[in-house]
Amino acid sequence: MSFVYAHLLSLSTLLLAIDALLWHLAPFKHRVSRVGVRLVLFLLFSTVIINAGVSPLQAPLLADDQVVQLGATALGILWWLYAARVLTEVIGLALMRRIGHSGRLLQDVIGALVFLVAVVAAAGYVLELPVKGLLATSGVVAIVVGLALQSTLSDVFSGIVLNTTKPYQVDDWVSIDGAEGKVLDIDWRATHLLTSTGSTAVVPNSVAAKAKIVNLSRPTNMHGVSISIQVPNHIRPRRVLDALDRTLQGSSSLLLDPAPKAVLKEAGETMSEYVASGFIAELGKKGEVRNQLFDLAHRHLEAAGISRQPDGVIEPSTRARALLDEVKIFRSLSAEERDRLAQNMVAQQYAAGEVVVDLDEVPDSLFVIATGVVSATVPDGSTQIEAGRMGPSEVMGEQSILADTPSQARFTAMTSSIIYRLDKSLTRNCMAQRREVDRALNKLQAVRQQNSRMALMAKPVAVKRGGFLSWLQNR
Repeated sequence: MSFVYAHLLSLSTLLLAIDALLWHLAPFKHRVSRVGVRLVLFLLFSTVIINAGVSPLQAPLLADDQVVQLGATALGILWWLYAARVLTEVIGLALMRRIGHSGRLLQDVIGALVFLVAVVAAAGYVLELPVKGLLATSGVVAIVVGLALQSTLSDVFSGIVLNTTKPYQVDDWVSIDGAEGKVLDIDWRATHLLTSTGSTAVVPNSVAAKAKIVNLSRPTNMHGVSISIQVPNHIRPRRVLDALDRTLQGSSSLLLDPAPKAVLKEAGETMSEYVASGFIAELGKKGEVRNQLFDLAHRHLEAAGISRQPDGVIEPSTRARALLDEVKIFRSLSAEERDRLAQNMVAQQYAAGEVVVDLDEVPDSLFVIATGVVSATVPDGSTQIEAGRMGPSEVMGEQSILADTPSQARFTAMTSSIIYRLDKSLTRNCMAQRREVDRALNKLQAVRQQNSRMALMAKPVAVKRGGFLSWLQNR
């Protein structure tokens, strides 16, 4: 009998070794397969020790051989620990399918409770220890430890609440107690955030549970973006708000609903603060859109004469000359050359909705936007798709200047606009004298053609509508 027990002990140990090796070394692609293999090995292990007469529900009675007695006792204890491990994996697999990887803390807590029950059961059944006295003693110890680790336990249970209510998940961008960043992990004690500066912020779970949490990643298709501009008090607010409204219309990245808006936030003693805000569909573009809005605001405020002179007035004779300083394709020109071009520029007023350059039109001038917003649309079958929007200091009609080819887009004024015309022959003379102007126009044409192709290739994003069934699936 001792020989049989010895061999069964060896076989049981071999099964445990195989389990450990397969769990850590076998190339299972799916967690379900790994848990399934572990469950099968546990059933084999249970079959072997039960056939050997070792029951996890009672102490082994092998007083004749102390070594086999000790081995059988160890097998009984290992069965409870092995069962706890398998049960923990099964529960973890079920929780992962329901709440995803964000519930890892909850899985750990449940696993700890399962192992605690297994240890108590092994002590009571296999070792035949007085469990009631053990529980009473452990209860006193638990009270002492709980008082000593009060703040840590607060973090643990707060983490459980956060994982259950899910105000944020891993990969969400949130602001917690003044710390803003991407959620990297939610462990026993704290939430780890990756900030925009590349550093890691650790927020205790107890603090996060009590603090005001702003989840910037929800809803997934609407994220606020705003800029703040300070303007001297002597400027009439209506002029500033009109310029900021044109700024918001000049960005095609902003959603139309809810509509973007500009407001006067605060009027100080010398400066007034204005805020222009809107919503975008992708959180990752927030910084890019804010930079674009600041640039557009500067250009529209400057075009309105707000940022140049204290009285907010620009003389008509100098407006064209000042505009040329901001046009990129003319940056290589000298001051005298810009003066000559400015003298030949003719201003024209366009109302909102009026076509500046139509599709397939061959204009006889280069157009330079002084004020307002112009939309460029390209044909897509029987419809028109917006390829971009332009504002002050941007030009149109470069295709006609370069090769007398018709316009491949339709340019329409979105707001009341002032646009200067520069005769084609004068522009070509400038190109002949300055190769930099020629290269700049060709580069501009290539960029706009690329933007047109991207606009035609872009597909509208389907908006997912939630219902009762989808709500149940996300619980």
